[in-house]
Amino acid sequence: MSTDPLVLMTEVDRATERLIATAAGFDDADVAAPSALPGWTRGHVLAHVARNADGMRNLLIWARTGVVTPQYQPGQREADIAAHADRPAAEQLADLRASAAAYAEAADALTPQQWSTILDVPGRPQAAAFGVWRRLREVEVHHVDLAAGYSTDDWAGWFGHRLLHEVVSGLDGTTPLVLTPTDAGHPLQVGAGGPVVSGSACALAAWLTGRSTGAGLTVTPDGPLPTPPVWM
Repeated sequence: MSTDPLVLMTEVDRATERLIATAAGFDDADVAAPSALPGWTRGHVLAHVARNADGMRNLLIWARTGVVTPQYQPGQREADIAAHADRPAAEQLADLRASAAAYAEAADALTPQQWSTILDVPGRPQAAAFGVWRRLREVEVHHVDLAAGYSTDDWAGWFGHRLLHEVVSGLDGTTPLVLTPTDAGHPLQVGAGGPVVSGSACALAAWLTGRSTGAGLTVTPDGPLPTPPVWM
């Protein structure tokens, strides 16, 4: 689970290539079909991923130039997704490619010192380097949301572990749980007490992020899976 932005950029490139390969197989009807996200078509998902690349590129420009460049202007994210969701498949694909290439070019332009720049983003300040993980997370999770054959079973184990730890760190403990990755790592406590839910890190992360029903996870003591906390 490297935190080196250059190592993670390689993973971003690979994940993006996989997403683009999926999108390249879509025709206009496929793009207009429902995604796995309620109320969103695949076009909404593709538009969101492309605009996310633009937003993450803005943060890299901020780190390189020192000029405050927010990821999104107020209301821009939702407006852009709505405006771009209904485009034909060829336009969606071209936009995915162009936005990803522009993001990669901005990443290549940063020096090691600039990657360490602390950006005063909403929520909590963070180093520019952390944005690479955020981009990878967006591409991998939303690839699953396309409901086009790529699933959480295709996530790398290290990705599942990092996502699981990130999700758990942000939970408020109102749904007590003990999460036990069976493939490596140690139990993760959420709140105080609660049932033990076991499975691979990817399966646990998929369940907590709402990308699976939790089928295949085990609960101790025996019983139904608890309702997972809301993620993001």
